[in-house]
Amino acid sequence: MASMKNIALLLGMILFAALSRLIPHVPNVTAITATALLAGAYLPNRTYAVFAPLAALWLSDLFLGFHSTLLFVYASVAVIALLAPHGKPNWLKLGLSSFAASLLFFVVTNFGVWLMDSFYPKTAVGLVDCYVMALPFFGTQVVGDLLYTLALFGTVQVLFAWKPEFSPQLDPKNSEAQINVSTKI
Repeated sequence: MASMKNIALLLGMILFAALSRLIPHVPNVTAITATALLAGAYLPNRTYAVFAPLAALWLSDLFLGFHSTLLFVYASVAVIALLAPHGKPNWLKLGLSSFAASLLFFVVTNFGVWLMDSFYPKTAVGLVDCYVMALPFFGTQVVGDLLYTLALFGTVQVLFAWKPEFSPQLDPKNSEAQINVSTKI
């Protein structure tokens, strides 16, 4: 059974990430990837970790519209949440995780664009063209993901320092339980 603090954290992540896609923003600069990393690091099990960013995507897609590459977007975000670092996170690990998540999203979703849309011929040259044309979006995504990741993890650390009762505790009997985040990152 989920505790109230986990439900509050889950709902807060979903709403924040969904709103980051709905407000005016630089292309590919949203809190979705950072939310997937945060959910993977702090939520008490993998189901919640995957659910949070996918719920944010779905909620915002209700307003933005659904598209042909939806499966690739949702799948890449789910994988990011599943691969989020465990243990005692540190700023270097978070930065590297953010970059790896941006790269994974770029590779998977642009493959989806090439495969599902008619913008590019279904050839090796068409696939390369698809990735080359997406490079400017990758640059903004890397920066945006890094900034959101540092901001979200930093905010959570401040919250846990201010209200230690919100800090999840490590359960040695449950391998999916999360770290005691009251430690410094």
